[in-house]
Amino acid sequence: MPSLKEVRSRIVSINSTQQITKAMKMVSAAKLRRAQDAIIQMRPYAQRLSGILNNLSAAVEDNVANPFAQERAPGRVLIIAITSDRGLAGAFNTNVMKGVMAQIQERYPAQAAAGNVTIMPVGKKAMDAFSRRRFPVIGEYSTLFVGLNFAKARTAAEFAMNGFLNGTYDRVDIVYTEFRNVVTQIVKREQFLPILPSPVQQQNANKIDYIFEPSQAEIFQELVPKSLKVQFYRALLESNASEHGARMTAMDKATDNAKELLKELRLQYNRSRQAAITKEILEIVGGAEALASS
Repeated sequence: MPSLKEVRSRIVSINSTQQITKAMKMVSAAKLRRAQDAIIQMRPYAQRLSGILNNLSAAVEDNVANPFAQERAPGRVLIIAITSDRGLAGAFNTNVMKGVMAQIQERYPAQAAAGNVTIMPVGKKAMDAFSRRRFPVIGEYSTLFVGLNFAKARTAAEFAMNGFLNGTYDRVDIVYTEFRNVVTQIVKREQFLPILPSPVQQQNANKIDYIFEPSQAEIFQELVPKSLKVQFYRALLESNASEHGARMTAMDKATDNAKELLKELRLQYNRSRQAAITKEILEIVGGAEALASS
């Protein structure tokens, strides 16, 4: 049985940890509110812009080329992995990394064996994890979450888009975490490039007679890149809100666990203290009886 000093030291340590987890939970709750507001405002715009793009893609004439929809054999693949910069968020980062590895094993095992799968990590945790796994890594955009804004996201998206256009990569996938609520975040594995038209939207678009002004080609040159950048920024905002939700949940559970552990340690401390007092009393009584009999 541990001594009273050891139990007391553990109680002090866990009590300090509980105060830290409480503070982290409150900080995450404040950040989550701002991140949640940002993604709620972004979603309708991103979804509507994506819908317009898919409808137009199905309605344009065949002679209007969309370079971002060009299908090629996926010989060289870029996977954008979006995690956080810090830990203490439960399984948030681990789930994204598992999603990336599952994507590679299911869709690109041959490319990975040949060293043709490149990782573009967004977040220090992804940067560290895939560097250790010895994947080819593009680290220039691993710190996007430091002062996250659309301008920084646009630069990263343009890198992936230009890599696809110039043939450096034949396929660009993105793995991120979609925010549902505080306790639910879903890992998404999506194809970023080439653009995949939706069959449902394609059927609807065939029924619409669009009037293009100034021209189909000029509209595509402006709308497609903008839509891709918005979708990339949306994935960053989703992941940012998911991170704070996951950390808030993790810190709440850690606080509850610390509370239960403190309860057990205090009970153990009181029992050890009672046993020590009883032992001292017995020793005193035994000593008194020895003196009386002598």
